[in-house]
Amino acid sequence: MSATLTATSQLDQLKQFTTVVADTGDFESIKKYEPQDATTNPTLIFKAVQLDEYKPLLAQALAENKGSSLSGDALAKKVIDDLLILFGGKILEIVPGRVSTEVDARLSFDTEATIEKARYLIGLYEKKGISRERILIKIASTWEGIKAAEIVQKEGINCNLTLLFSLPQAVACAEARVRLISPFVGRIYDYYKTTTGKEYVGAEDPGVQSVNKIYNYYKKFGYNTQVMGASFRNPGEITELAGCDLLTISPDLLEKLQQSDAPLTRKLDPAIAAKSDIEKIENTEKNFRWLLNEDAMATDKLADGIRKFAADIVKLEEIILKSI
Repeated sequence: MSATLTATSQLDQLKQFTTVVADTGDFESIKKYEPQDATTNPTLIFKAVQLDEYKPLLAQALAENKGSSLSGDALAKKVIDDLLILFGGKILEIVPGRVSTEVDARLSFDTEATIEKARYLIGLYEKKGISRERILIKIASTWEGIKAAEIVQKEGINCNLTLLFSLPQAVACAEARVRLISPFVGRIYDYYKTTTGKEYVGAEDPGVQSVNKIYNYYKKFGYNTQVMGASFRNPGEITELAGCDLLTISPDLLEKLQQSDAPLTRKLDPAIAAKSDIEKIENTEKNFRWLLNEDAMATDKLADGIRKFAADIVKLEEIILKSI
């Protein structure tokens, strides 16, 4: 049953039945809102290293690679990997739970390279004494990325499948037994607002509807993969998904939730979802590719997301190459 709580802020209320994750690389924001977990991506790291307070981390990553036998692009990639682990380690000093660290988006269609990178990143964390249980490796939800996640999950490397815009992607992730998925609510909203010219509010938001559908499917068929709604544009999208396993929220929206004391009603409930009338989707590569192809929004936003993350990695490499 839905429940309305009367805790102080909406953020406090939300934490009663949803794990709140900070979607930021900003340490002070993480401290302020006390999330359970935190997640970063290439765009957030690229923005962070341009701020004075984070330049020491870049300087440290560069110093640790001084005298390396690598050079040029290979050295830049190595410095970025070390920088990701430095950011992740700092975040884990603040949050009690996990941090998500992203695989280079340019590997999104290369299963073997993604597997290799996931193992490498986990190895870097373990060399610093950080347990793999506290790390989620973020991988794009392409067929190749999902297959890579399926393999490394069996090795105890937990994965967060990102850039997820459709139920077929979510089903493939669940069948691969990945730990967690990040359906992108706001980017779905952006697509439909742009293509239709309509402003969507509350339960009619296509991004909210997408996560609802995925959550109900998972609970209906008993999958253990967790659903973490991501990429929000306004507090209404978040409150409509109260009860989702996890929600990763940017600092500006965390602030709005903290400032509001309006009652919050749980909208997603596993008991109700288990009774949903849902047809199971065939999880084969052919069906995955066909259904994704038939979904113009998901096809567009997946490709666009990979391009943008890849572009920000290139920008980060350019900063590093100038500093070497």
